[in-house]
Amino acid sequence: MNKTAIITGASEGLGKSFAIALAEKNCNLVLVSLPNSGLPQLAAFIRNNFAINVQYFEMDLTQTESCTTLFDMLKQRGITADILINNAGLGNWAWFEEKGLQFYRTQIELNIITPVLLTRLFLAQVSKQTRSYLMNVGSLGGLFILPKKQVYGATKSFIRYFTNCLRLELSNSNTSVTLLSPGGINTKPELLVLNHTIKGISRYTILEPEQVAKVALKGMFNGKREIIPGRLNRILVALNAILPQRLKEYIIQRQVRGMFAA
Repeated sequence: MNKTAIITGASEGLGKSFAIALAEKNCNLVLVSLPNSGLPQLAAFIRNNFAINVQYFEMDLTQTESCTTLFDMLKQRGITADILINNAGLGNWAWFEEKGLQFYRTQIELNIITPVLLTRLFLAQVSKQTRSYLMNVGSLGGLFILPKKQVYGATKSFIRYFTNCLRLELSNSNTSVTLLSPGGINTKPELLVLNHTIKGISRYTILEPEQVAKVALKGMFNGKREIIPGRLNRILVALNAILPQRLKEYIIQRQVRGMFAA
């Protein structure tokens, strides 16, 4: 595969799994993540194990100028990206009043503003004659109303709307647009610990990042509109579509009362 992919949030978790899975497909990589997050080590590992070109950029994408700087540096190096995976994001599991103003500002900037700006810059440089791919990483949290996920879920609802609109706008172009809507993923050690505390059916919706990456890339290259990894997750989405709103609100309210009791 003679293509070049930009992956944000590439140093760990799902982003790292995307990088390795694409390297296995002989796809050249542009890896983007925060400084001191292990990106040089990942780039060196991929270079040593795969015959591909790997560029990496350590930057804070919540800084607006970083998005422009990234594409300016790629242009200077003669690199045109064929694939953009907007994976970088900031999650949380907390009551709204437990987080401060700066946290929510950063979360909104990284989860909403950054993918919008990167998408605009990506589309401006793609070749109109060759096939290109855009995948925005959303979440089932953007579809379900979940306690302790209020701002995060809202940002993922934005990504869902934004991506679906883009797909319609670009339907007659050579750019395929895909929304990835995963459930819980064991992306970090602290999430692994948290996910093990989850009880009931939700525990069985948690997937490993390697599983999600492979399913997501297969769907992206096949031009799928939305990818929901995990059979149980797809069943829950189908149930959400048919259950009465009043019943869903009752279930959520019971869940909230249980959290307060704990």
